[in-house]
Amino acid sequence: MTSPLPTPAFSRRCGLLALGGTLVLAGCGGAASVPTPATSPTGSVADQLRAALDVIAAGQDKLGVALQDLRSGATWNYRGDWASQSASMAKPMIVAMAMRRARAEKLQQPLPAEQDALAQKAIKNSDNDAADALWTWAGARPAYDALATDLGLKDTHSAPEKDFWSWTWTTPNDQLSFLHQLVKGDTTALTEPERSYLLGLMGQVQDDQAWGVGAPRSGSVQVQLKNGWVQFQSTDNLWAVNSIGHVEGDGRDYLLTIMSRDATFELGKAYCNAIGDWVFRILGSGTLTS
Repeated sequence: MTSPLPTPAFSRRCGLLALGGTLVLAGCGGAASVPTPATSPTGSVADQLRAALDVIAAGQDKLGVALQDLRSGATWNYRGDWASQSASMAKPMIVAMAMRRARAEKLQQPLPAEQDALAQKAIKNSDNDAADALWTWAGARPAYDALATDLGLKDTHSAPEKDFWSWTWTTPNDQLSFLHQLVKGDTTALTEPERSYLLGLMGQVQDDQAWGVGAPRSGSVQVQLKNGWVQFQSTDNLWAVNSIGHVEGDGRDYLLTIMSRDATFELGKAYCNAIGDWVFRILGSGTLTS
């Protein structure tokens, strides 16, 4: 991701090494590790999730997770109402904003050719110049806030201090609601073709950006996702590192959102990968129930 706020370039040499009860992120401009369970948690799926997150998030209070098991419809969260800034996690909403403008103006559906090319780059490659152009064309801050309102995302809004998509505020619970409406179609904010188009792009995110929720992606596990990462140097100097997506395959079908604020990008990515990995493992042991 590139933006007015400097971010690191990704490398396909990045790797994850499991060392005992610690997940280590290596080869990405410095190693970072986060605590992970030394043994598999036991009990109900909800109990296992709580036990795993208690270990992973130990000492980290700037982290939130929200989950829905689509097999049962049950939801679960760990600080799901914790608010932080979106970074590139805002890009699916930017594309949604653009599609709504195209529909309102009776333009080519779901997007005119120029905006379609921008949307492809913004989601698949997390291209910031494309997102900038699409944000402006789609209506910027007013259009973002209108979409959030129509989606019922009560804690999602533009930033009062800066009219820029990366600074928008949201929560894991709101992003889970957005994903649910996108996947299940229980919304009037977007049409079925618009939802299908956006999910199709999220299913084609380039390989080196398929971390976090996308960590289990394989031939048998399909993931539609979007991650975000940026350092807010002018405020707290911390990195917002976020991951949202839909995971389906190997007997699993769930929505997961992860948001964190970290000292380094590498640390935030390690948190997202640890959570994505353990949620996948735990949901393989059974179904989440209310």
